[in-house]
Amino acid sequence: MNIKKYKGSEILVKNLLIERVEYLFGYPGGAIMSVSDSLDRHAGHICHILTRHEQGAIHAAQGYARVSGKVGVCISTSGPGATNLITGLADALIDSTPIICITGQVSYNLLGTDAFQETNILDISFPVTKWNVQIPRAQDICQTIRKSFFIARSGRPGPVLIDITKDAQLQEAIFEEILFHKVSYFRSCPKVEVNKIEEAAILINAAKRPLILVGQGVILAEAEEELKALSEKANIPIASTLLGIRDNNHPLFVGMIGMHGHYAPNVLTNQCDILIAIGMRFDDRVTGNINIYAIQAQIIHLEIEACEIGKNIPCDVPVLGDCKKTLPLLTERVQENIRQEWISDFITIQKQEEKIGQKDLYTKKESLTMGEIIQWINQYKNKNAVMVTDVGQHQMIASRYFYFSSSKSQITSGGLGTMGFSLPAAMGAKFGARYRQIICVIGDGGFQMTFQELGILLKNNLPIKIVLLNNGFLGMVRQWQELFFKRRYAFSALLNPDFIRLAQAYNISGKKIEKRKKIPEAVKEMFDCNTAYLLEIIVEREYNVFPMITIGTYGDEIRLY
Repeated sequence: MNIKKYKGSEILVKNLLIERVEYLFGYPGGAIMSVSDSLDRHAGHICHILTRHEQGAIHAAQGYARVSGKVGVCISTSGPGATNLITGLADALIDSTPIICITGQVSYNLLGTDAFQETNILDISFPVTKWNVQIPRAQDICQTIRKSFFIARSGRPGPVLIDITKDAQLQEAIFEEILFHKVSYFRSCPKVEVNKIEEAAILINAAKRPLILVGQGVILAEAEEELKALSEKANIPIASTLLGIRDNNHPLFVGMIGMHGHYAPNVLTNQCDILIAIGMRFDDRVTGNINIYAIQAQIIHLEIEACEIGKNIPCDVPVLGDCKKTLPLLTERVQENIRQEWISDFITIQKQEEKIGQKDLYTKKESLTMGEIIQWINQYKNKNAVMVTDVGQHQMIASRYFYFSSSKSQITSGGLGTMGFSLPAAMGAKFGARYRQIICVIGDGGFQMTFQELGILLKNNLPIKIVLLNNGFLGMVRQWQELFFKRRYAFSALLNPDFIRLAQAYNISGKKIEKRKKIPEAVKEMFDCNTAYLLEIIVEREYNVFPMITIGTYGDEIRLY
C-alpha cells in the first residue's frame, strides 16, 4: 500500500490548519520560501499578512493574540529575519502573550559553518521564550508544531519559537494528525490547595481594610466575573496594574496602581491590612521601593506560576492555581461585609486627585493636553472599542482616562515598554476582532519606529483610527530630564516630518489639529470615516504626567504635581 507523503512545508501548514490558524503575519526570505509557497497554496484557509518588517510581524501577532485570546502566529526567514523577532519575543514573554514564531534556518549540514544568513537563533532566543526548538527533519514537524501550540497557550501563556531547517521543509514525510493533551514535563496548572484558600478566607474575613490588586492574569484566565463576585460579596476595592485594567466604571474599581497610577490606590496600599494580589507579579513599576511597599499588610497571592510568588514581595498565603478556579472557591468562604469607612477613604482621596488633576482635562491654557484629547475620544468611540497604545506619556494618560467597559480592551506593551509596538499591534488586533473598533493612540516618537507598517493598511483596508499625540519630544524622557536632570533635554527633542502627508502617501485620510475649538469636529470626523484615519493633534510640549512615584519612594511620597 502506498502511503502518501508530503513536503515538510506542507505538513507544517496542515498542522496550522488543525490549530485553526486564520491569520499569519510575516515576511518572506530564502530560508522560509518553501513554507511561504505552501501558505500561498492554502490562501483560502490561512491569510498571510505581509508586514513591512519582522518586528511589525511579531507585534501584529501579539495584538491579534491579546484581543482574540487565541495564539498569534508570525513567520520569518533565518539570520536577520529571525533576530528581528527578538524584541517582540521579549515583550510577549514578560506580558504573557501566547504566540508562535516560525523561523527558517539554513540546511542541517550547514549549521555551524557561518553559512549565508545563519544565526544560532535557539541560543539567542532562549532567555526570551517559554520554549524554543529546532526541527531538522520533516518527520518531526507534526509533533513539534502541536506541542508548541500546547505550551504557548497552557498555564501562563507565552511565546514559542520554532526554527525549521531548509531541508526539513523540502523533505517528504507522512502527515500524522497528533493531538497534544499534555506534555509530560510541563505542568500547565498547579494543583489547588484548598487549605491555602481557607487560610486566605480567614484573613479576608478578619480584615478591616482589604485591597484587591489585579493583573493581566485575571483577563488571561477569563475570570473577570469571578473577580467581580469576590469583590462585591466582601465589598473589597479593586486596583489594577496597567495590563489588568478591564472595567474602570465599576463602583469598586479604585484605579490603576504604579508609577503613574491613581493617587488613592497608591497611597492606601500602604494602609491596607490585607493585600490580595491576583494574577500579577509585583514588578518594580507597581511596587516602587520594595522595602517600604505594603509592609503593614499581610499578602495573599493568587497566581498560576509558583516562581512569581515571593519573588519580589514576601507572601503570607500563596494560592497556586488558575484563578478561574481558585476565585470561586475563595468567594464561597468569604463573608459578606460593608467596610463603608474603608471605601470612603478611597472616595476622599480620589476627590483630592480629581481637583488637582483637572489640568489634564480642562485647561485655560492655549496648548492642548493629552488628557482632554482622550476625553473627547470617549465621547465618540464605541462602547466596546479596543485601545492600543504605544509607550510613553500618552500611554499613561490614555490608560488613566480612557473608558474601558469590556474585556480585552487595552493592548499595550507593559513589562518591556517597547516603543513602536502599537501601530502593528493595532493592525493585528483588527484581524483578531473584526467587528470591534480599534483605536491606536501613539506618540510622535513611537510612530516613527514602525510607521512602515502603514503598508498593511494600504493593502488590507483596515479601518483603524490612529490618534497621534505630537509634542515634538520623546515625552517621558523629557519629563525625567526636567525633573531629575535640571531641564537638560539631551537628545529628546524631535524634528518631525509632515505626518499627514506621510499618511496620504499610504492612501490614509488625516487631519492635523492645533486649536481646541476644532477638536470635537475632528474627532467626530475621524470616527465617522469608514476607512483608516490619522488624527494628529499638537499637544503641550512640556507636559508632565502626574501622579508619579519617583525612584526609591512609594505610598505617601507619591507626587501629585
